[in-house]
Amino acid sequence: MTEETLKTTPLTDLHIELGARMVPFAGYSMPVQFPLGVKQEHQHTRSQAGLFDVSHMGQLLLKGKAAAEALEALVPVDIIDLPVGKQRYALFTNEQGGIIDDLMVANHGEGVLYLVVNAARKECDLSHLAAHLPDTVKIETLDDRALIALQGPKAVEVLARLQPEVSSMVFMDNRAMNIAGAECFVSRSGYTGEDGFEISVPSAEAAGLVKALLAEPEVESIGLGARDSLRLEAGLCLYGHDIDTTTTPLEASLIWAISKSRRADGARPGGFLGDSVILDQIAKKGWSRKRVGLKGEGRAPVREGARLFSETGEHIGTVTSGTYGPSVGAPVAMGYVKTPFSVLDTVVYAEVRGKKLPMTVSRMPFMEPGYYRG
Repeated sequence: MTEETLKTTPLTDLHIELGARMVPFAGYSMPVQFPLGVKQEHQHTRSQAGLFDVSHMGQLLLKGKAAAEALEALVPVDIIDLPVGKQRYALFTNEQGGIIDDLMVANHGEGVLYLVVNAARKECDLSHLAAHLPDTVKIETLDDRALIALQGPKAVEVLARLQPEVSSMVFMDNRAMNIAGAECFVSRSGYTGEDGFEISVPSAEAAGLVKALLAEPEVESIGLGARDSLRLEAGLCLYGHDIDTTTTPLEASLIWAISKSRRADGARPGGFLGDSVILDQIAKKGWSRKRVGLKGEGRAPVREGARLFSETGEHIGTVTSGTYGPSVGAPVAMGYVKTPFSVLDTVVYAEVRGKKLPMTVSRMPFMEPGYYRG
């Protein structure tokens, strides 16, 4: 897309004012870094509080008494029993068991579900929902809201100065509340592996809220560059890279995202697109490839697309995300390998500029998460 056709967020002008370097991302003009620099932004988020603009993500409401039951037919997740005020990670699957998108679903009560979907998949997801939801469930897109994320060990301390109620929230809580005069949806969650919050705020109040947060001494603006290295250290998938329509949840090491109630021996087994493929993989404990974490030696990062080989020279897989992990102090990556090579501590070799660099299959996340569970 040309610069003229890129979409903007309600915070674009503020990013430019703050000296951000803007790049195209998922059809939007987004800040990749601020004057602090990617590495320092990463480290600041791990030690203090980083503020991210994620307004490019899709926000929508499903409304209707049958909303939870209808959405359950599209995800291998327990939505019917999702408590009011809680949110859950979910996957849209296709008839082949592949992943159409990953998303967050929150129960706002009274037949209202709040969904946050990936920016690049918004239109696809809306079409998917429109094609499969009954007429009794209404889809409302929240195009008039921004979405920001305050992440890091100091996030709760900072946000509590503006709204003390957030201190009582735990990981995956989702509540409506007023912050600095704005009516917000607030979840205690994020995409960095740290404690923190994602805040949906009306577009008209977004810049004011961001300025109020940036006025706090612990907070710095953070761009997409550090967001990527933070989520990779946390072992979190990026749609279109680590998961896609050809990847099943089992291949993606996301079996934990398939609720027990939706498995073959659960209270409501199957009933979602691709259930026969996915439940068969669980039953047989068999799939030909698996997403794994990889830790390298030295400082040279191993990037997406690097081919992976066994000690005997067999081509066994491909890296899907990779960078140097500032908090880990080593190159970190994730990728898919043939299942026999997915055992922890297996040594594989990544091809980088003609050289074979050793990497070790490692547990993810690569660093201890800081989620607050109470």
